[in-house]
Amino acid sequence: MDERELRAEADAILAELVGDPGGAARLREDQWQAVSALVEERRRALVVQRTGWGKSAVYFVATALLRRRGAGPTVIVSPLLALMRNQVEAAERAGIRARTINSANPEEWGAIHEEVERGGTDVLLVSPERLNSVDFRDQLLPRLAATTGLLVVDEAHCISDWGHDFRPDYRRLRAMLADLRPGVPVLATTATANARVTADVAEQLGTGAGEALVLRGPLERESLRLGVVRLPDAAHRLAWLAEHLDELPGSGIIYALTVSAAEEATAYLRQRGFPVASYTGRTENADRLQAEEDLLANRVKALVATSALGMGFDKPDLGFVLHLGAPSSPIAYYQQVGRAGRGVAHAEVLLLPGAEDEAIWRYFADTAFPPEAQVRQTLAALADAGRPLSVPALEAVVDLRRSRLETMLKVLDVDGAVKRVKGGWTATGAEWVYDAERYAWVARQRAAEQQAMRDYVRTSRCRMEFLRRQLDDEGAAPCGRCDNCAGPWADSAVSAETLTAAEKELDRPGTEIEPRRMWPTGMPALGIELKGRIPAAEQCATGRALGRLSDIGWGNRLRPLLAENAPDGPVPDDVLRAAVAVLADWARSPGGWAPNVQDATARPAGVVAVPSLARPQLVGSLAQGIATVGRLPFLGTLAYGGPGGAHAARRSNSAQRLRALSGAFTVPEELADALRNTPGPVLLVDDYTDSGWTLAVAARLLRRAGSERVLPLVLAAAG
Repeated sequence: MDERELRAEADAILAELVGDPGGAARLREDQWQAVSALVEERRRALVVQRTGWGKSAVYFVATALLRRRGAGPTVIVSPLLALMRNQVEAAERAGIRARTINSANPEEWGAIHEEVERGGTDVLLVSPERLNSVDFRDQLLPRLAATTGLLVVDEAHCISDWGHDFRPDYRRLRAMLADLRPGVPVLATTATANARVTADVAEQLGTGAGEALVLRGPLERESLRLGVVRLPDAAHRLAWLAEHLDELPGSGIIYALTVSAAEEATAYLRQRGFPVASYTGRTENADRLQAEEDLLANRVKALVATSALGMGFDKPDLGFVLHLGAPSSPIAYYQQVGRAGRGVAHAEVLLLPGAEDEAIWRYFADTAFPPEAQVRQTLAALADAGRPLSVPALEAVVDLRRSRLETMLKVLDVDGAVKRVKGGWTATGAEWVYDAERYAWVARQRAAEQQAMRDYVRTSRCRMEFLRRQLDDEGAAPCGRCDNCAGPWADSAVSAETLTAAEKELDRPGTEIEPRRMWPTGMPALGIELKGRIPAAEQCATGRALGRLSDIGWGNRLRPLLAENAPDGPVPDDVLRAAVAVLADWARSPGGWAPNVQDATARPAGVVAVPSLARPQLVGSLAQGIATVGRLPFLGTLAYGGPGGAHAARRSNSAQRLRALSGAFTVPEELADALRNTPGPVLLVDDYTDSGWTLAVAARLLRRAGSERVLPLVLAAAG
């Protein structure tokens, strides 16, 4: 078959893919160049092209052509469930049988494995996390490497730790690449890679300049009109949404920096009559599916989402993308706004930055690679164990949060220093070098990205050109459309009535705090005989906080009050009033501390304070104030019983926090006497809860000292 015939066949497949069989759909020349390299030359290709360029068309057309020529199935490594669902649907339109293996369908894995073995699957989409699953890595991955006809790495910038969205699971692809048969083509695609990330991805994929086709196109998005609207506070931003959302074209996405902010904005907009849905890491999978379908069908005006809705969500007619708060990276921002305007001539993109943005960046910034001493400590613990250790077991040895510990282990796995096996992790004994220079450079890169995002908000130059230059797009030039090129186009005014409603919504305090019910794994190894379920008679009840530090309502009020360098002082009057309001709502709520107003024993009988080294005046005055307003006796304050501090381990994992808290508190005899003489529940008052272990330990002491029930009340909760 000559090139013209192959091109005609490819165009016919494309027509099926876009739902226009027999139509005039044709691959563009750059798309055809990539398809031809994969199918005719069986080469490796790295494609860096803007969102909406048609990267998925390249690999689906190539898949169909290769399968017709006897090649094995295509394996696509894809990072997000929304992306997978879109791709499966697109493949079916072209008669391509696609299946997916990810965290949302474990009950289907066995049947899918068998289907792949029988050759009944053309495309297998795999989440990167599967690549490091023991069963998948040891059983299915070698067979896939031996039979794969095309390997596709979607969102390939995730491979590079120089990039904004590094995912160590992606680097497991090295093993699969090494095991591929000679002549198996490989396609890596991304829309968000600067020159450094592109070079790093090419190197890690084995696609150096001498052996790979690198297609890097301009990143201009002619359909997008970018702008920034600077408003005084979170209430003004919510009010602006309520007054201007209907003016935006079609349906779209409103991004928020935190789950709490997304849920707050969703609740407010629904109250104002807007059909919107929340889409976050806390959203159940079934609800995510429904939200995606509702947006695709334009049954909602917007999804209010965190970055959980990011790469790959494909709605060509998405009319707008708004951000309530600035992401910490302009490259991540470009990626998210790229969801809009893929199949329409005009889409609006607006950033509404907030004063709290940088505080939120700092809160989520604990992602740097751990210091060498902690890494060596982990390797030594694995080497000395003589058996696999689970992550919870390692937490008792290594003072790292679980998410950070897991990421570190994945990096060490790729580096060959550790290996995931049945039952946990083992050390390989291989020599490992701590690349301090690289880790420091990555940390500096993150700081530079944050500065660039500040500059984007303030720049008077073209905004699209600014973003393209951040991605090293050599053809970057003024767009002529953004608010700096063509003049401001978004009105920043809001009415007094709408602003008052937004302030009222954000001023409503109160969020639940779930109690700890299980002790961390591995405590006996630390000499602390606590394990399994916390006895019901020693647990605290579900508690309340005024707000979460990550929300845009009370979080904004509480962050300065609880900042590390904030001066201690009496609780502000408005904060005390809010705490009293939370108690009143708590009493009236179903399952609250007074579900039956006739049951006097359900109501708090007294107030106890948690001692604070950093903010004794704040916590003490809060507890005393609540006791006074509620006409309850202030029973006293727990005492420190050890050299440590209750908050000394605030940023470490559960095992290390509990270790620091062991023996930290005692119940003074005067408080013990008061508890014995005060039948009924007690309110346990503190300023902040992160892990919940301070409240759990304090409640256990109070319950053992005779308290019937412990009801925690804090100013702020994490997350």
